Amino acid sequence: MAPTFTSMEASNGHEVPKVASIKTLADTASLTFVPSEYTYTKNPNEQGDANDPEHSIPIIDFALLTSGSPDQRAKVIQELRRACEEWGFFQVTNHGVPESLMQSMIDACHRFFDLPEEEKKEFQTRNLLDPIKCGTSFNVDIEKVHLWRDFLKVIAHPEFNSLYKPAGYSEVSLEFSKRTREVATEILKGISESLGLEADYIAKAMNWDRGLQILAANYYPACPQPDKAIGLPPHTDHGLVTLLIQNEMGGLEVKHKDQWVLVNATPGAFIVNIGDQMQILTNEKYKSIWHRAVVNNKATRISIAVPHGPSLDTPALPIPELLEREGQNPKYVGRTYEKFMELQANPAALTKPCLDHLRVKHN
Repeated sequence: MAPTFTSMEASNGHEVPKVASIKTLADTASLTFVPSEYTYTKNPNEQGDANDPEHSIPIIDFALLTSGSPDQRAKVIQELRRACEEWGFFQVTNHGVPESLMQSMIDACHRFFDLPEEEKKEFQTRNLLDPIKCGTSFNVDIEKVHLWRDFLKVIAHPEFNSLYKPAGYSEVSLEFSKRTREVATEILKGISESLGLEADYIAKAMNWDRGLQILAANYYPACPQPDKAIGLPPHTDHGLVTLLIQNEMGGLEVKHKDQWVLVNATPGAFIVNIGDQMQILTNEKYKSIWHRAVVNNKATRISIAVPHGPSLDTPALPIPELLEREGQNPKYVGRTYEKFMELQANPAALTKPCLDHLRVKHN
């Protein structure tokens, strides 16, 4: 829908236009406050800290993961296991994807968000699995607090989809999605081996060749009162693994040992995190970690998250070999990835983990 300029009253008595996108609102020259509909209250005891070295997320050297040396690979597989067990987040360096391509992808997404609202309108949809969709916040019709972000989501696999505008987006996104999927495939092999399984075990079990890959771009404009708004509230990702890149503005915070940690991204690295489907597969050996996106008052942040999941018709179930080895009972029941995503699209998922709905109830 196009922006509608019916007035809404802010908490300080000023009136601001009700808008279809956060970009339109943020571009309002006179905006000096966060309108009441966007006001989000954070717990003051849960501020992020990026300066404590104890809270720096692990770094995995991708070149060693794909190395021909068995000793080097074995060492990095153990590092990967520790990262998955202790953090659920890690950075991947030396992955071979050119920084120029990553920057081009960010630039292409920026150009999309800069399109006039009328030109973006044709991509606005509420259907979960439409190949291309853009919008703002999470669900502006029913949510109590709007998010300080616009988004673009494009399904890149098993069928590649793209935009015909802005110019150059299609070519860049095709190359970026292919290269990102190659990196994700190798990470998945490493995770399989870190669990004591064959390298292709998870890929086969989850029908990775038909697996869902989404390019999800987020636009967080500068905010006049960043402490009173949120880009994305605490949540977990629904897939197996997510790879993320961002422009020079940070804003990703990860919950680690009950503390929010602001991620200091290594230039050119992918930030990778474990998703809900992986937590199910590993029966909670590797956990899907809560994370959020905070905003700033300096400049626009753009992030591109690329979640990779099973095929839509595949249910994740705890891996029998792991259950037998650990002497455990399964903690989750199966649900197809499509049904799980439908569950995650419910606003309640931002406060209650979707995984709770699949948890085995013991008498």
